[in-house]
Formats: sequence, C-alpha cells, structure tokens
Amino acid sequence: MAENTPVEIRDDRERGSLVAYEDGTPAGSIAYFVMEPAPGALVAVHTVVRPEREGKGIAGALVREFYALAARESVPVVPLCPYAAKWAQRHPDEAPEAPADLVREAERQLRSHRELF
Repeated sequence: MAENTPVEIRDDRERGSLVAYEDGTPAGSIAYFVMEPAPGALVAVHTVVRPEREGKGIAGALVREFYALAARESVPVVPLCPYAAKWAQRHPDEAPEAPADLVREAERQLRSHRELF
C-alpha cells in the first residue's frame, strides 16, 4: 500500500466534508461536523474511499490532513469514524487522544446530525 499517494485535499466546511482528489477526480472523503459551541472539536464520522482508488493511502492521507486541519485551528479531533480511530491509535504523535467527556458529547451531538448517517 502506498502511503504517500499524491492527492489534493480540500475542506468543504459548509458540507462537512474533507475531500481527496487524485488526478482532479474525487477519490475519497471524510464526513464530519464541528461541535458546538464554536470553535468546537472536529468530529470525524465516516471515511470513504472510492473502490477503484483503494489501497493507495488515500484514507490515511485524509485522516492525517483532518488532524492537521484541527491543529491549525487549535481544536481537538474526536474520531467517531472507526477508520479514523484506528489510524489515530497507530499515529499517537499526530493524533492526540480526545478526552472521554468530549467523546461522549460528540456522540450526543452526532444524533442531531442525521444527514451523516
């Protein structure tokens, strides 16, 4: 699996989507929301890579950029997405663990974001 696939990653905050483009074509995305009150934690809900783009490190690049985006905004990440949570466990130097109370609040707030299910 290639860990350094050249992709362009763009944040579409209005749609709650971090999108990876490979050769100008959407290759994968992270669906997320911003916890209230602002500026709140970024909560990763789903990470998806198009089947024909799998195995190229795109999901990892997305999660890495998601954590970098949060760091630039000085907010924590709550990885409710199973892939993002596993990635965070494998990269503790890049993915600080969210406090348990923040995770519980993110899970509560997720219920009001039905569009992400």
